[in-house]
Amino acid sequence: MSERTVLIVDDEFAIRDMLRMALELADYRCIEAENIQQAFTLLLDEQPDIVLLDWMLPGGSGLELLRRMKREDTVNDVPVIMLTAKTAEDNVIQGLDVGADDYITKPFAPRELIARIKALLRRSRGASEDEHMQIENLVLDGESRRIFIADQAVEMGPTEFNLLQFFMSHPERAYTRGQLLDRVWGTNVYVEERTVDVHIRRLRKALQTEEEDYSNLIQTVRGTGYRFSTRGTVPA
Repeated sequence: MSERTVLIVDDEFAIRDMLRMALELADYRCIEAENIQQAFTLLLDEQPDIVLLDWMLPGGSGLELLRRMKREDTVNDVPVIMLTAKTAEDNVIQGLDVGADDYITKPFAPRELIARIKALLRRSRGASEDEHMQIENLVLDGESRRIFIADQAVEMGPTEFNLLQFFMSHPERAYTRGQLLDRVWGTNVYVEERTVDVHIRRLRKALQTEEEDYSNLIQTVRGTGYRFSTRGTVPA
């Protein structure tokens, strides 16, 4: 397997050094930035496979870098794990809403972080690279990892893509949040169940386009979780 590149964005040298040593022992290549501008330059120049992004940075927050990433076509699908000392639910949801794929609260064990990185990279690669699925004008191209609605490409993060890929492969069945975490995130990583709700909300938003609206395919099943269903649904 080719070496994976991790961009570490943290203003504290000791944190970056600790992360770099742990990741290099796990055979990752590391590049480092201590502020938003350095990080954005490295993102464009190096095209890393994943970003570890500290919440608090000089001159702003990691969320500002995340927003810039989502506006830049060449890096908007790079997975991001937020490193944060903030544990309040509003802060966590804010980071996920902006586009983070996962978060981990300081202090954390390097082994846990590496497990999360591996799980996220597996999700970003996808389980079936050549899978092609279509419902009406909604097309999922597993080879290019792109979504199309009425022949128009749809912007979607890697976690939302994998959720949709799983749902389209397993239609008409209700899944609990815990089951979705196991199937999409993996059993080796702890992610809180509320994270699923945030990504479902982002997936539904991505499926609402000017051409057609497929967000109603993702149904909330009261008392259970979510279901992907085409029964009785017509794109708007």
